[in-house]
Amino acid sequence: MIVRPAVIVHGINDAHIALAPGLPVTLLSTPGAVLSGGCLWWGEMIACARAAHEKTDVTDILDCADASGLALGALRSGVCRLVLWPEAPGWTAVAAIAESQGGCVLTAAPPALDLASHNAIRRLHVWLCGSGPGGG
Repeated sequence: MIVRPAVIVHGINDAHIALAPGLPVTLLSTPGAVLSGGCLWWGEMIACARAAHEKTDVTDILDCADASGLALGALRSGVCRLVLWPEAPGWTAVAAIAESQGGCVLTAAPPALDLASHNAIRRLHVWLCGSGPGGG
């Protein structure tokens, strides 16, 4: 998986904000988002954001917490980059399926700028350029 700065998005408006600079980015869901929003919501939101920002290089990761069944549902729906806690039942099987689809399963979310945090939008460009915490 190509490593790009990650930005936690809470909805379509955040996705548009994260993609607006036109810099490579990973759109990361909130922790355990599959439990509340589901994989179909995530997939549609990502598709809409990509369509509106076609020239932006974007990767997306859906956080499934320890919900192996929902992670499998995400894989069936075409979402193939996931966070799934290592103690989740069947983690190895979920990871193997994701890999067979060209995706991956992470045991923890990457460092990310949460767009809901104070002054996040002001810090976004620096974060995406790799000069923020965890960047170069």
